[in-house]
Amino acid sequence: MKVLITGGAGFIGSYLAEKYLELGNEVYIIDDLSTGTLENIKHLQEIQRYKERLFVTVDTILNHETMIELIGTCDIVIHMAAAVGVQYILDNPLSSIITNIQGTEKVLELCNKFKKKVLIASTSEVYGKHTHAPLIETDNIIYGPPTKFRWSYAAAKLMDEFTALAYCRTKKLPTIIVRLFNTVGPRQTGRYGMVIPRFVQQAMRNEPITVYGDGDQTRTFTYVGDVVEAIVKLMECKQAVGEVLNIGGTEEVSIKHLAEKIKELAFSKSKIKFISYDEVYTKDFEDMQRRVPSIEKIKHLTGWKPTSSLEHIIKSVIEYSRANK
Repeated sequence: MKVLITGGAGFIGSYLAEKYLELGNEVYIIDDLSTGTLENIKHLQEIQRYKERLFVTVDTILNHETMIELIGTCDIVIHMAAAVGVQYILDNPLSSIITNIQGTEKVLELCNKFKKKVLIASTSEVYGKHTHAPLIETDNIIYGPPTKFRWSYAAAKLMDEFTALAYCRTKKLPTIIVRLFNTVGPRQTGRYGMVIPRFVQQAMRNEPITVYGDGDQTRTFTYVGDVVEAIVKLMECKQAVGEVLNIGGTEEVSIKHLAEKIKELAFSKSKIKFISYDEVYTKDFEDMQRRVPSIEKIKHLTGWKPTSSLEHIIKSVIEYSRANK
C-alpha cells in the first residue's frame, strides 16, 4: 500500500511514517518544514530496508501540481499538515488560518478527485471553553470572541471538520476525522508552546519551571506511539468513515502538578515559577481550563485505548532530552 502523510516531517507525522514503513508500506511525505524538520525523519532515510520505500517532498500542500501527483499516486492519505502550537498560532495568525483551511480544502478536493480514503487530523481545541469532563464528540462548541486569536486555530480546525464531513455526505468521499488531545513523546519541541517538552528542558537545566497562570488548569496527555496505533486502526475500520473521534489520554492532571512531577522525575533543582498570561502571550490569548476526552467511541469501534501512563510519557521525554542535549 502507498501512504501519503502530509506534515510527515512533523512530530506525529514522523512517527506515523515510521509505523507504516515497519508495516511494509511505501510512504510518501510532504512537508514545508515550517514546524516540522528533516531531522525527525533522518533516521528513517538511513535505514537500508526503508530507503526504497520512503519518498520525501519539501513543499507546501497548497502547491496544486505537487499534491495532484502525490494524491494520485497513493492509496490513502493521512492529513497531519497544519500550523500548530499556541505560540506559533499567536505569532502567525494569518498564515496559520490559510494553511489550516485552504490546505485542508486542497487535500479534500484532490482526494475526492481520485476517491482516496483520507483521515483529517483535528484537535481538542475545537471544543473551546467547556469545563466539564469528559468531552464527547457530540458536545456543543463554545468559543471566545474573534478578538482573542487563540480561537482562530479552533475555528479553522472546526471548519476543516465541516468541510470533510460535507465531502463525505455529498460526494461519498471516505473521510475520518480525529480530534487529538495533547500528543507527547520524544522528538517533540517546546518551541511552539508544547508544555511537557518545555518543562523538561527547563528542569534539565535546573532553570525555573515556568507555569502560566495559576496552574490549576488541567489536561490529559497521550503518548505519540498510542496515537499512531489509534490512527492505523481507524484507517482499517470501515465503521469509522464519516465519524469524528477523540484520541486522548485518561489521566487528568493540573499543570501545576505536572510541573512538580517533571521536577521529581528529572531529579531537578528547579523552582516552580508562576507567570501571568499577560507576561507570556499577547492580549489575543485566552486559556482553556479543562480538557479531558471521552474515548468510548474509538474504543467501541476499534478496541483502542492508551497504554502509556503519564509517568512513562514524562520519562521518555526526559531520556530523549538527556541523550540529545
